Amino acid sequence: MSMAASQGISVSGSELRLASRAINDNLRQVEISVPDIHCGGCVRRIEEALRKLDGVEHVRVNLSTKRVSLRFEDGDHPPEIMFALDHLGFDGHLLDEGTEEKDRTGAQLIRALAVAGFAAANIMLLSVSVWLGAEPATRDLFHWISAAIALPAIIYSGRVFFLSAWKSLRHGQTNMDVPISIGIAIAYGMSLYDTVYKGQHAYFDASVTLLFFLLIGRTLDHLTREKARTAVKGLASFAARGATVIRENGDRVFLALSAIETGMRIILPAGSRVPVDACVVKGASDVDNSLVTGESMPVSVATGSMLRAGTLNLTGGLVIEARAVAQNSFLAEMVRLMEAAEAGRGIYRRIADRASSLYAPVVHVAALLGFLGWMVAGSDVHAALTVAVAVLIITCPCALGLAVPMVQVVAAKRLFEKRIMVRDGSALERMNEIDTIVFDKTGTLSLVSLGLVGAGQINVRNLVLAQALAERSDHPCSKAICAVPAPMGEPKPELAGFVEVPGFGVEACCNGVTYRLGRATWALVDETSDLSGTVLSSNGEMIEVFHFEDVIRPDAEEAIGKLKSLGISMEILSGDSVQAVSDMALKVGIEKFSAGMLPAEKVRHIESLKASGHKVMMVGDGLNDTPALVAAHVSMAPATAADVGRNVADFVFLRDSLLAVPYTLTIARRASRLVRQNFALAILYNVIALPAALLGHVTPLAAALAMSGSSIVVVVNAMRLHSKET
Repeated sequence: MSMAASQGISVSGSELRLASRAINDNLRQVEISVPDIHCGGCVRRIEEALRKLDGVEHVRVNLSTKRVSLRFEDGDHPPEIMFALDHLGFDGHLLDEGTEEKDRTGAQLIRALAVAGFAAANIMLLSVSVWLGAEPATRDLFHWISAAIALPAIIYSGRVFFLSAWKSLRHGQTNMDVPISIGIAIAYGMSLYDTVYKGQHAYFDASVTLLFFLLIGRTLDHLTREKARTAVKGLASFAARGATVIRENGDRVFLALSAIETGMRIILPAGSRVPVDACVVKGASDVDNSLVTGESMPVSVATGSMLRAGTLNLTGGLVIEARAVAQNSFLAEMVRLMEAAEAGRGIYRRIADRASSLYAPVVHVAALLGFLGWMVAGSDVHAALTVAVAVLIITCPCALGLAVPMVQVVAAKRLFEKRIMVRDGSALERMNEIDTIVFDKTGTLSLVSLGLVGAGQINVRNLVLAQALAERSDHPCSKAICAVPAPMGEPKPELAGFVEVPGFGVEACCNGVTYRLGRATWALVDETSDLSGTVLSSNGEMIEVFHFEDVIRPDAEEAIGKLKSLGISMEILSGDSVQAVSDMALKVGIEKFSAGMLPAEKVRHIESLKASGHKVMMVGDGLNDTPALVAAHVSMAPATAADVGRNVADFVFLRDSLLAVPYTLTIARRASRLVRQNFALAILYNVIALPAALLGHVTPLAAALAMSGSSIVVVVNAMRLHSKET
């Protein structure tokens, strides 16, 4: 059974009821996510099985969304839905109403972009035929077809800008969308006029293409912000929905998280997350404290131990006492840290967006001035409008719009070839600016797994015996022992009576001898509190000691050396002990480090670096690193990072090698140079083209050709990123 499935089964009836909503006095409805659904057969099996449960009124499985919608009779004992799903081999998760709210704005932008792109491509094909000298009848037909394609595309895709412009004008204000809307409308209107009166040229392609490239920037910007909001929700999902509280009279009641108050005693079963900051008052267990410290090694807790909200109880049941309400808990503080850090990220606009915000209004003002100037000079309306349209076309920010996206696409392809994923398009721009890199230790400079020290020097019989005990445990130390290849020719002992004692170790018997693998204070008759490592004992007598170490990530030393050659200063921020962090710093060649740091302390350290003028990159993998990843100027995480860490990171590298960091920095710096070159080319082009168009020396046809030529030059220059291996 998978861990996820077992967690699903542990969902209590009270928790299931809390996640459901009342339909009427007798029925409730709940939504359950079942990600393993993949065919119609799965749908049939689930519906048939769940309909047989007592109290189930209706079941409906949606294959597309991989959800089960279920109505059941309201009562003290809701149906065993999760158990039934697990019995069928499916992993089910409770789904709160509204937690997967659709991103309607993003979907609208993507649809508008697709329509504009389709229309622009088809109109451009028709325009090529006209430019190559089509017969008048064919030319007029193609113009009408282009008009028919452009009109619905402009109405549908352009409403993103039109509605914004109208709202602004209605309140007596203006924004960037106002001149954009005017320009698109004039370009289409003039082209339609020439089509009606059988003019030689019509330029529907200019208006639709302009719309297409503007929508690219708008869509990318929205998706970036939406990703940040999703990341905050992902971290908040580590909060428990509620907990079982022991009343003063001994009664047990399941309360929502918001109803838990300080001083309440809470039952915390194995596999459950700590609902609020609390103190252990009864029991012993191992706790996954990675949310706090970032360390994968479980921490043993007993009476008096403090627990942070969001940490995971692994092996034994506990009774804990709440020391803070939910909104003042550790997890809530982490969410607030992320939100505060994210609020400052809006200043990092893409270069194209920043330039376009100034560039587009200038373009349309220039077109208006050109029209008015020719009218004053005595020209007729048609000739003046023709000049204005030529100005709009020749100065259409297509090259400007391509300057950044094309370089980003080529750079992203280069990075993808090295198994590095770019999560945010603006990250390359920010990556180029960094001068300081802050590394987490465990899972970043080292791999997540532990390594057994001196495996070749361990007694063969003792190693096989320890592996026989360790294979029954999921503890990281047990996994490290089992990862060592089993010695050839040594028989495996037949152990019986396995018992895993939470927080201490594993015990089993063979031929009347009791063997223990775990803490020295538990495994040995004579307690040895200062003995480090994991002990293997026989009837309380030590027969072997196992020591473990972090496995340094491949190429870590080489990567640090390359970063130094690139002029980057580095330091380590870790929640681990001073000794462990200093050892790692010495091995990889980083002089500065800080140990024992909590998430808030990491964020404060990064903020202090930023305040002193540094551009900081954070490389981390743990849940505890999430606020720091967001607070940094740019961030990177390995593929082994927690889900929420990968969601907030700007870059994710899929291979174990740490060379991904200097490689990404090198590509970012080359991409930045190409972007600046592209902007220089676009500006030079417009400095030459705009006066020529205003003076009437450029026809709309020549303007369209020049516009296309400038775009081609920008694309070719961006492709130079492929010309040299980095």
